[in-house]
Amino acid sequence: MINYDEINITDAVNARLADCQNPRLKQLVSGLTRHLHDFAREVELTEQEWEFAIQYLTETGKICSDKRQEFILLSDVLGMSMLTVLLNNRKPQGATEATVFGPFHVENAPWYDNGDDIGNGAAGQPCFASGTVRNMDGVPIAHAVLDVWHSDEDGFYDVQYPSDKLAGRGRLRADENGNFHFRTIKPVAYPIPTDGPVGKLLQGTSRHPWRPAHIHFMVAAEGYSTLITHVFDKTDPYLKSDAVFGVRSSLLGDYQYHEAGEIAPDGTIMDEPFYTMHYDLIMTESMAPANTANPQGSTAAA
Repeated sequence: MINYDEINITDAVNARLADCQNPRLKQLVSGLTRHLHDFAREVELTEQEWEFAIQYLTETGKICSDKRQEFILLSDVLGMSMLTVLLNNRKPQGATEATVFGPFHVENAPWYDNGDDIGNGAAGQPCFASGTVRNMDGVPIAHAVLDVWHSDEDGFYDVQYPSDKLAGRGRLRADENGNFHFRTIKPVAYPIPTDGPVGKLLQGTSRHPWRPAHIHFMVAAEGYSTLITHVFDKTDPYLKSDAVFGVRSSLLGDYQYHEAGEIAPDGTIMDEPFYTMHYDLIMTESMAPANTANPQGSTAAA
């Protein structure tokens, strides 16, 4: 076929996939081609605009590193990350809902025991977090692995600093009754990085870059689907306008304030104000085996 026009070129491109031996790949590429071509026709895309888009994606790739994944950030602000979460994590009523993974997870974070301070010197007000990992029947899940990470009081994750010190993140195991508890710092709202292509997109579309305060949890246990979620501060002003669309009403945690001089959950008489936060994590069963040594598996997020 020759003499393509602005309509039949889509079918012509997809016809070239006739010999593709991978049915899923064929479905993905043909669907992408169809929707991309429909987009171009709908908006009457100019050559200059398409050239700009290619350059934008090139700049996005160039800023990526082992500590920063700008493409994940771009996916987040376009709602694609959360859409894929919603499509792939349909859960029964009562299960802890999943949300976006984000670009700041680090594989093989240090191991801690229950009760340890995973803040590891991160700046912020002390916060004592606790909960129980359970299944849908309320049965505790013994020795579930929790991978936890969050920003400091200035809104930065440890990997955003020039130092290699890991702070505000760690892995621990729930005890035989599914209980976990650790000390860290209270999360705060923070802006996602705006010094790259994603920041230019937000500025150009008059969007703010703020995420509401949250702690990330990734939980894995044998026989259960790995859970990737956040526990948000229920009082945060950005809950309804999260830059990456990740908030779920079921994921709002109660970060309770305590005055200096009160006794913390670990028995310490605190000489400064502190917070406590209790949140139970409810997992769903899975036929696939979980990798409790590295729950992230092959996911390639920085």
